[in-house]
Amino acid sequence: MHEFRVSPRERLVLTAIIETYIATGEPVSSQAVARYFENREGLSSATIRNVMAALGDGGLLDQPHTSAGRVPTPLAFRYHVAQLQQSPQSGVSAPAGQLAQQINHLSEQRREQIEESFTGVSSPLQYLERTSHVLAAISSGLGVAVAGAAAQPILEHIHFSRLTTGRVLAVLVTRAGSVQDRVLSLDKELGYDELEMAARYLNENFRGWPLDRIRTEVARRIAAEQAEYQNRLQALEELCRQGALAANMAGPVIYVEGMGNLLLVGEMDRERLRQMLMALEAKQRLVELLNAYVDARQGEVRVVVGLGGEDEAMPAMPDLVLVGAPARFGAESMGTVAVIAPTRMQYQEMIQAVGYISRLSERVLGENVLSERVPDGPPQ
Repeated sequence: MHEFRVSPRERLVLTAIIETYIATGEPVSSQAVARYFENREGLSSATIRNVMAALGDGGLLDQPHTSAGRVPTPLAFRYHVAQLQQSPQSGVSAPAGQLAQQINHLSEQRREQIEESFTGVSSPLQYLERTSHVLAAISSGLGVAVAGAAAQPILEHIHFSRLTTGRVLAVLVTRAGSVQDRVLSLDKELGYDELEMAARYLNENFRGWPLDRIRTEVARRIAAEQAEYQNRLQALEELCRQGALAANMAGPVIYVEGMGNLLLVGEMDRERLRQMLMALEAKQRLVELLNAYVDARQGEVRVVVGLGGEDEAMPAMPDLVLVGAPARFGAESMGTVAVIAPTRMQYQEMIQAVGYISRLSERVLGENVLSERVPDGPPQ
């Protein structure tokens, strides 16, 4: 990962500095490192100072201002994560056979807190939305959950409202509980009665159908029975053609909680923090960020220290860390869950929490997810 080779003694001192800095948020002095060891490792103050100097020369420690203490660099946090990856209790990039053993290392109190937070959840979207709240509550950063695109939305209810000439608001409620809205620009002016007729026809005939199959069936009926349904279906054809039933009409479903947590971070200057928050508030950018770093085809936790860059959708954010994992139900991808937090975070606990939540859906959703599956044919 870096030309500077870390000796066993340097690794001990670096780990002590990182853990002390995470706990206090203050630059770490050689005296603080000595207190951390309490002479267990037989390191004198002079030896600790020499090791800290070597770590600084290697780019792993910074000395802010004129303080005698040191703070870990992003490179140091990457090294720390690499050490956790090699530990069988970290939960990072581990074979599937070790997953149950890794989850057991999450404290019982934390597991109970997580499981209680999912009480009452009965659908994949509810699970992902609750996940963003849980991860924000237990971390010092954002809790993020993005729904996967595998499941086709099921129509529960649709409503049309006329806004102005040629503009109609479509409000679509899916069986999973999401509410999507879109302003449609129409080539043909539609009145209140026509909009009511179109909504009533869709709700009475296609409730419980996948959206893509509704569009196909509407087109088939119009072609087969154009004369009989001409007056009634022309308005419906126009609405569908303009995207009233587009499956991605509201873009990716994404839940974000804890933006205010980043405002409490004292290590960043205000202008850099403002730029980060502006980038993170763009939900499409967050989706691109998670898609770039988390592979939905693999069941492992991914940790990235220092986000973004010149060639990526996000600006360079070296002071932020992403801990993410795909959420699955059986063989199907439900989406992605993640924490985005400052480098000063409890790495092992967050890695284990994200991994635990990403796999908890099997037990939380249970049979409720089966009722949400798309039927093989149109409802009779």
